[in-house]
Amino acid sequence: MVEQSQVEKGKITPKLNMVAWEITRSCNLFCAHCRSASTTGAYENELSTEECFRLIDGILQVSKPVIILSGGEPLLRQDIFRIAKYAAEKGLKVVMGTNGTLISDEVAAKLKTIPVSRVAVSIDFPMPELQDKFRGKTGAFQTAMSGITRLQQTGIEVQINSTITRLNVRYLNELLNLALEAGAVAFHPFMLVPTGRGKGLEAVELSPEEYEQTLNWVYDRQKELGNRLFFKPTDAPHYQRILRQRGGISNTKGIFLGEKSATKARKDATNSITRGCLAGTGFCFISHRGGVQGCGYLDVEAGNIRDKSFSEIWMNSTLFRELRDLSNIKGKCSLCEYKIVCGGCRARAYESTGDYLEAEPYCIYDPVALRNNR
Repeated sequence: MVEQSQVEKGKITPKLNMVAWEITRSCNLFCAHCRSASTTGAYENELSTEECFRLIDGILQVSKPVIILSGGEPLLRQDIFRIAKYAAEKGLKVVMGTNGTLISDEVAAKLKTIPVSRVAVSIDFPMPELQDKFRGKTGAFQTAMSGITRLQQTGIEVQINSTITRLNVRYLNELLNLALEAGAVAFHPFMLVPTGRGKGLEAVELSPEEYEQTLNWVYDRQKELGNRLFFKPTDAPHYQRILRQRGGISNTKGIFLGEKSATKARKDATNSITRGCLAGTGFCFISHRGGVQGCGYLDVEAGNIRDKSFSEIWMNSTLFRELRDLSNIKGKCSLCEYKIVCGGCRARAYESTGDYLEAEPYCIYDPVALRNNR
């Protein structure tokens, strides 16, 4: 979360609220969209247990963010429970992102004991045969759903994540219903960023027009759901624009709170308790070998914790300093009246142009300043 007072004269004062940590790159599935193109590994030179402990201590020198243990598949790491427990005992809120296929009764019980506060399980299709094909393994759907049941029985919050492409956008209603029926507390549709193996899905990536339609669908469903579910799109910064264009008020968890007039909402375009793109401002990613990035999809390192302290990287790296100065943003994003609340996806800009400061390529909105200059 980036508070309103943290954005002054186009510069964002960082407040680290969330860290996604690729605790291992090894994975037991072969998913079509995988950001890191993970395989079973093994991957050499991953952070040791002691390095992980020191990293947690280093993060605590900066803030007390939520720590997302992800991968790859985090449950393939033999010391995962030790690392999670160390973070939890230091006072950090620990959550986990997993494909769900390795969650036995014993694993669920261990996660509860640590405690891991929430587990996000990836379900991209409501039909077993399509999920299995997308995830590269027969039985992936059923084992993931069984894992969700075990987590629920243990009393751990479950979140369902779905990566959205043209292959499954037609099933969004079914995926939302699946999340509700499974008793999930949150449903996060992830808008595909074509990195890693995901580059092979460029042909089925949503067009900018389909992207806009999907985000408006999210708005409509969020409005209907009220407080029944934490529901928000991820990797979708211009949803913050759509909220304001339509007059919506939503909190950082994705709960729809009401509407005000669209005219007033547009006047409030610079007021926000959150931003669309949080890379390097309220969020960062740490790779399995200690590289620190703005997010997992923005494949540019700000530094490595084996070379510098985490606090030094977070506060002083060139990458993060550039991302925190909105005057650096180029193209139509630089002119946009929603720049402060949206910011455009820096990872998509980088994948499309090689420049993470260029304009968001999947936004159809024309800023007022651009229209006035035509």
